[in-house]
Amino acid sequence: MKNMMTYKDYYGSVNFNDEDNVFYGRIEFIKALVSYEGTDVTTLRKAFQDAVDDYLQVCEESGRKPEKSFKGVFNVRIDQQLHRELAIEAERAGMSLNALVAQKLTNSITTKGQSSRQ
Repeated sequence: MKNMMTYKDYYGSVNFNDEDNVFYGRIEFIKALVSYEGTDVTTLRKAFQDAVDDYLQVCEESGRKPEKSFKGVFNVRIDQQLHRELAIEAERAGMSLNALVAQKLTNSITTKGQSSRQ
């Protein structure tokens, strides 16, 4: 993943500030603002891992459940006509609208992956 690090199922961004000569980032895909910085790749990675560990510890100590990066739920706003067409297609196929949309997204990713390998 470009400009990202992973640790314990959390994703951290990688940025560089040329003026301050420092790498920095934040834990992505959660609402909490958890940031870190380092002077090189090694210290940035360590700071990211420490930030994740600190975040998890603070959540545990305060009795809060830590946010997960991806919950499997997201809202998509679409045109009313497209919504209607998808709902009708799902009904005709005997499946839920969520299942139909998930199937179409999966097919799109699979097709995209195949075309990029050719």
